[in-house]
Amino acid sequence: MFLSSVGFSIVIMSIWPYLQKIDQTADASFLGWVIASYSLGQMVASPLFGLWSNYRPRKEPLIVSIFISVAANCLYAYVHVPASHNKYYMLAARGLVGFGAGNVAVIRSYIAGATSLQERTSSMANTSACQALGFILGPASTDEVQVPQGNIDQVAVVATNVLFFVILFIFALFETIVTPLTMDMYAWTREQAVLYDGIILAALGVEAVIIFMGIKLLSKKTGERALLLGGLIIIWVGFFVLLPWGNQFPKIQWEDLHNNSIPNTTFGEIIITLWKSPREDHSEEPTGCPVEQAWCLYTPMIHLAQFLISAVLIGIGYPSCNVMSYTLYSKILGPNPQGVYMGWLTASGSAARILGPVFISQVYTAWGPRWAFSLVCGMVVLTITLLGVVYRRLIAFSVRHGRIQE
Repeated sequence: MFLSSVGFSIVIMSIWPYLQKIDQTADASFLGWVIASYSLGQMVASPLFGLWSNYRPRKEPLIVSIFISVAANCLYAYVHVPASHNKYYMLAARGLVGFGAGNVAVIRSYIAGATSLQERTSSMANTSACQALGFILGPASTDEVQVPQGNIDQVAVVATNVLFFVILFIFALFETIVTPLTMDMYAWTREQAVLYDGIILAALGVEAVIIFMGIKLLSKKTGERALLLGGLIIIWVGFFVLLPWGNQFPKIQWEDLHNNSIPNTTFGEIIITLWKSPREDHSEEPTGCPVEQAWCLYTPMIHLAQFLISAVLIGIGYPSCNVMSYTLYSKILGPNPQGVYMGWLTASGSAARILGPVFISQVYTAWGPRWAFSLVCGMVVLTITLLGVVYRRLIAFSVRHGRIQE
């Protein structure tokens, strides 16, 4: 989990500037596909590795997946070498990296099998903390063969997969849009975006560690379901804060505007003012909101304070929802072999990481942040509604079958 987290966090913020540098034909829409390819690979690999771990020692899929990750990252490091089609080499490299990251299902199934019901939440929180800290604990343990008595609540299983999908969908689109959004809103250069967004990501990692540690104590008092609900509400507030307002507009990037081909718009005064003050040094890297994105001309900018407050709130809500969802999932499954089930949970999360970047890159490019974040807020409201409907069913296997009290 440490290695997967480190490899992902090092790369994610630099993908967009790296892509722009190696292939000038790549646009923001293609960025969504590049980021989604990681999750597509993970979605395909997770059930396969999970099934493998059910019938063979878990060391085997872990070793194979790590070798795949190493090879794929080497390919990513050298995608700038070919003379053409570099963006497609990057697409393939990220897909293979994601395939190697499918070992998360194996790790979670191991934890589920090596812990008791009382230990489960704490152990899952520790694992998530290891992801954020970069520190891994690997105690030896052998799986005890258990014979389950009773059926798994399939409605709860499906609902938890849906919840997990939405949670990862939301965070995937957030981390995808961070770099393009900050470059558009604050006229940051590629280097500035990589540096500043990297610092923000690191700060969110520290915040996540604190949240994971707090969850271990808080879950004993409130329960996993309440923390999951609270996390979703905080995420909703975080995206609501991102909605643009006011009368201050982002700087417009005019680099690719030819002659006087100004798009038709009712905001003529704004355009004339900006047109009279073009960049003086055209040798510098163009910055600002591209004029090809028509919404840049009429959508107010998202203030830096808004963005930072939103990042803090999402940084609180996402870790809470993430660890609570798969902790609840493992408890719902009970003593049954969990490799395949955990594979499907990871696959649903991977599907979210495929669709999230594609969704946000398309909506953001075409309609801008107001539409994009409004749709996300609506999606979170629907997710909270779903949680309310299945709330009473999200209980441990043993509780459902009357072996222990909730």
